[in-house]
Amino acid sequence: MKQTITRILQKAPYKVHMFVKDCKTEHFFISEKLEDPFPSASLIKVPILLAVLNYVESNNLSLEQEIMIAPEEWVDFSVISEQRIEQSTIYELLVWMIITSDNTATNVLIDFLGMDTLNQYFRQIGLLQTTIQRKMMDFERLAKGFDNTTTARDMALLFARIYRRDLLSSAFSEVVIGILSRQRVHESLKRYLVDDVKVAHKTGGLDTVDHDVGIVYNSSRDYLIGVFVTEVTSNDHARQLIGRISKVVYDYLVKRKEMKE
Repeated sequence: MKQTITRILQKAPYKVHMFVKDCKTEHFFISEKLEDPFPSASLIKVPILLAVLNYVESNNLSLEQEIMIAPEEWVDFSVISEQRIEQSTIYELLVWMIITSDNTATNVLIDFLGMDTLNQYFRQIGLLQTTIQRKMMDFERLAKGFDNTTTARDMALLFARIYRRDLLSSAFSEVVIGILSRQRVHESLKRYLVDDVKVAHKTGGLDTVDHDVGIVYNSSRDYLIGVFVTEVTSNDHARQLIGRISKVVYDYLVKRKEMKE
């Protein structure tokens, strides 16, 4: 597996940060550029999901509590904006933020907690290089050098803790995995998998980056995989690259084991 992926990475025209990790033993099968920070794109929505649920749980709030959404907060490519929704429950905002990567929902939730609170929570749970400095679609702040960043190591830690369910109560941990498992964007990690595989994951993409990270559940061996591609010139090619890497890993860790049994 490692040799095949090394060959793929050597031929890749982009910079690739990645990891593959055993969920039970936490052994890294593969780790590539774990420490190098990169633009998180929509991956930042996963720690936001955890932070909001932690806040709701800690303050005995209800996920059915409604938040007002001013029309000026609507942004493009958002199911909230498409429906002209002016109030929504916290739960619905969390779901849309993850499963369709809704940017209006994300921005409303960023305002709900505040960036300082979010960054404090990220540090509290061990994400040392994951930082939020701008809202989604805020290209003015991006042009001024303010971006949301993370690392492969932080994402590996985050999804390991999601898998272990040690960040929230059992009920809220189930909410997290349930939402991530309902992901509707499947152009990368699941791109070339023929089997009906349960993957609790989140994608992220901008013009120059493409990411996908998550938990692959199966009867042979649950594993974590994250592939983060930067210096991208073609998003579709980057997603194909992530798909090829994911298939090599799946065939080795799952298919090969099934054939032996």
